[in-house]
Amino acid sequence: MVKLVGVDVGGTFTDVVAVDESGIRTIKLATDRTNTADAVLAGALEIESADARFFNHASTRGLNAVITRQLPKIAFLTTFGHRDILDAGRTWRPAADQTNPHWRRRFGDTQLPLVPRYLRRGIMERVTAQGEILIELDEAQARAQIAVLRECAVEGVAICLLNSYVDPQHETRLKELVGEEMPGVPCAISSAVSPLAREYDRASTTVIDLLMRLIYEDYGQQLETGLQAMKFSGALNYANCAAQLLSAEVAMERPHQMVFAGPAAGTIASTHFGKMIAKGNLLCADIGGTSCDISLVSDFRPYVNTTFELEHDLIVNALSVEVSSIGAGGGSLAWVSPAGELQVGPGSAGSDPGPACYGKGGKRPTITDACLLMGILDPQNFAGGRFTLDPDLSRQAFRNLDSRLSLGDRIRHAFHVGLNNIAEGLANVAIQHGIDPRDFSIMAFGAAGPMLLPAVLESLKASEVIVPPHPGHFSALGLISSEQTYSDSRSAYRILAPDVAGEIDQVFLEMEENLRMRLRHTLDDPVFVRAFDGRLLGQSWETPFIPIPPGPVTGQVVKEMIGNFHATYELRSGNRFPSIPVQSVTYRIATIVPTEKVQYPRLERRIGKTPAPRRMIALEHLTETPIPAAEYWRSDLRCGDEIRGAAVIREPGATTLILSDQFMIVGAFGELRISSASSGTHH
Repeated sequence: MVKLVGVDVGGTFTDVVAVDESGIRTIKLATDRTNTADAVLAGALEIESADARFFNHASTRGLNAVITRQLPKIAFLTTFGHRDILDAGRTWRPAADQTNPHWRRRFGDTQLPLVPRYLRRGIMERVTAQGEILIELDEAQARAQIAVLRECAVEGVAICLLNSYVDPQHETRLKELVGEEMPGVPCAISSAVSPLAREYDRASTTVIDLLMRLIYEDYGQQLETGLQAMKFSGALNYANCAAQLLSAEVAMERPHQMVFAGPAAGTIASTHFGKMIAKGNLLCADIGGTSCDISLVSDFRPYVNTTFELEHDLIVNALSVEVSSIGAGGGSLAWVSPAGELQVGPGSAGSDPGPACYGKGGKRPTITDACLLMGILDPQNFAGGRFTLDPDLSRQAFRNLDSRLSLGDRIRHAFHVGLNNIAEGLANVAIQHGIDPRDFSIMAFGAAGPMLLPAVLESLKASEVIVPPHPGHFSALGLISSEQTYSDSRSAYRILAPDVAGEIDQVFLEMEENLRMRLRHTLDDPVFVRAFDGRLLGQSWETPFIPIPPGPVTGQVVKEMIGNFHATYELRSGNRFPSIPVQSVTYRIATIVPTEKVQYPRLERRIGKTPAPRRMIALEHLTETPIPAAEYWRSDLRCGDEIRGAAVIREPGATTLILSDQFMIVGAFGELRISSASSGTHH
C-alpha cells in the first residue's frame, strides 16, 4: 500500500515518487507543456497512488503561463492617478543594463504587460498612511469604470488601493461593487491577498494571485477529477514557494504562494537528507534539462526570503527558498557566436523537441548530446530505459555547427563551457553570501546533476560532491520531506517602545484567531511561532524573521524585540546600532501540522571488497585521448564500497561521473560521496 506520493513537474520531465512498505519507487515522464496535468495523472496511475494517504504536488503550470504570457484576460483597479504602477515597477534596472538605453522591463507596456493599460482603471478614493479617509470612495465613478471592464469581457479583476493594508474598507466595498456589476467574475483584493506595506509589491502580488487562481482552478479541477477516477481518497497538498505543504483548499485561498514551488523542493530534500548524514552546510544544485537551480543550506537551515521575483522587478510577496537559476542544464544548446566562439546556453531544447539524440526533430546540439558522444550516457539505458538515444543524430548536430573546430573539439569544448557556466553560478552564490566553498559540500541532484557537478569540484574547491539516493527524482522526494505549514503576515509601521505593546499584541491575536479558524478541522491546539520584519528608523529595507517570544506582548517583550533585532542585524551585517530606534514593519506567525516524511533506508554494509565493474568503457573527447573508465550500476553497490576514477555509475534517472583524479565512497544511506583523490577527505 502506497503511503506517500510526491510529484514535481519540471520544464522537461515530470518526476513521480512513491513510498510504500517496500521502499521508494520512482517514475520519470516527459512533461507536456500544453497540458502538464496529463503527465501528473499518467504517473499517478502508473505508480498506483489510489491508496496513498498524501499526494503532494509542485506544479510549474502557473509559472510557465507567466513566462509565456498565455494568461487570462484580467483587469486592475487602483486609486485614481496610480494605474501605471504596474508599468513603472520599482524603477530598478538590472546591474548589467544600467547604461543600456534600449533596455525595457519585460512586463512594461511596451513589451508584454500582465494587464494592458486600457484594462487598468483609476478609482476616485484615498486613504492616508494613518488609515484616515482623505477622499471618500466615489461609487458612481467606480461603477462606470467597472462597466467599461464588463464591456471588455475580462475574466477577473484585481484591486489594489493605496494604503489599503491599513484600512481595507474601500477595497472591500469596491469588491462588492464588482460583484454587483459583474456577477460571477473572480475578484482579488490586496488587503486579503497580501496586507503588507509597499504599494507596487502588493499590487503585483495581487495580480499574480488572481492569475494563479484562474489558471489553477481549471488545473486543480482536472487533477482532482483524474485522481478521483483512480479512486484516490487521500489528502491532496500543494507546495508553496518555500516547499511547505498546503492543503488544496488552503492553497487556493492565496494561490500566488505556489507559483514557484518546484525549485524549492530540492532544497528541502537536501536539508532533510543532510540532517540524516550530519551535513548541515550544503551548496544545493538541481540540474535538469532546462536550468541549474542553486540554493544554500547553512547550519541545516535553507535561506528563506520574504519576497521573490518571477522576472526582473516582477515582485511576489511570499515566503520563498532563495534559489538562483541559470540557463545551464542537460538540454542547454551549444551554438557559435558571430565572433566564432562556441557558447552553451542559456537557451534550451526542453523536452520537445529535446536534444538531437531524442530523435524528435531537434537539430541543434546540447550538453546531453555531448555526454552521449563522450560515452558518459548509455544510449540504451537513458531515463531507466524509457528512452533510446541516437548518437548519430548527436554527431550530425555537432557537425552542423558553423565552426572551424574539429568534431572532437566541438564536443569537448561544449562540455567544458557548460561546466564553466555551472561553476560560475555556484561561485556567485557563494560570494553573494560570503561563504567559503571549502566548508560546504555540493549536493548534486536532478537528472544531469551527478553527471556534471563532480567535474566542477576542483575549480570550485568545495569539500566534496554528495549524490543522494534517487538524484533524478530528488526534488519530488522533497515534497514528501517537507512540513505542512500555515502562516500569515500583516504590516503596521510602529517605532518599537513599551507604549505600542498593546497594538502589536492585537495584530498577533487577530492573525492567530484567523489561523485557528482555518485549522479548526485539522489541528486542535496549534502552537504559533511569532516573528517580525524590522529596520533601523530611516532605512528603506527590512531585516526579516526577528524572533518574538510567545505569550502576550508586553512592554518587556517589546524590549526583547528590540534586543533581538540588534542581535540579528549584527549577525547578518556585522554592524550594531543600539542608539538608533527600531521600526517594526511586518508581523508574522506560523504553525506546523505534523506530517509523515520519507525515511531513507540504511544500506547494507559490504563485507569484503568492492565488486568488479560490470564492464570497462572509453570516455571519448573528455581529453585529447580516450580515458578508460569502469562502469558500475548503483544497485550493485553497498555501504563502504570505494571506487577510484575514472568511473561511471548508472541508475534509472541519472548517471554519475567520477573523474580520473577523484575518489568515491558509498555512505550509510547509499549516498555517493565524491572527493579529490589527493584531498584525503575520504579517509
